[in-house]
Amino acid sequence: MFIEEWDAFYQQAEALFLADPLKTRLVLKYAHSKAKLTLKVTDDRTVLQYRTDQLSDLRKVEQLNNRFFHLTANGAEAADEEMPQAEPATTQSPSRAQPSSSQKSKKARRTKG
Repeated sequence: MFIEEWDAFYQQAEALFLADPLKTRLVLKYAHSKAKLTLKVTDDRTVLQYRTDQLSDLRKVEQLNNRFFHLTANGAEAADEEMPQAEPATTQSPSRAQPSSSQKSKKARRTKG
C-alpha cells in the first residue's frame, strides 16, 4: 500500500522493523525516466511504500536508512533513543586532492624516458 505522508510512512516502517528486524528489509528504487524514488519496507507479509519526486526528500530517506542501521547495530533497546541529526558531508574538490606517492613515482618514470 502506498502511504502519501512521510511521517506516517516513517512511523509504520520503524514499527514494522521493530516487530521483526530479521525479516524486514528496505528497498530503494529510482526510475530515472520518471524522476521518481520509491521506498518499500516489507517483511513479506506487510508492504509499505512511499513514492517521491522531490529532491528535498532525500535527507528524509537518508534519515530512515540511518535509523534502520542504528536499530540493526544496537538492537531494540535503541528504539527509544533519539537519533542525532546527520551533518551535511563536506568533501574536498578533486582538483585540490594531493597525488599519492605511487602516482608521483609513475609521473617521474614517464618523464625520464
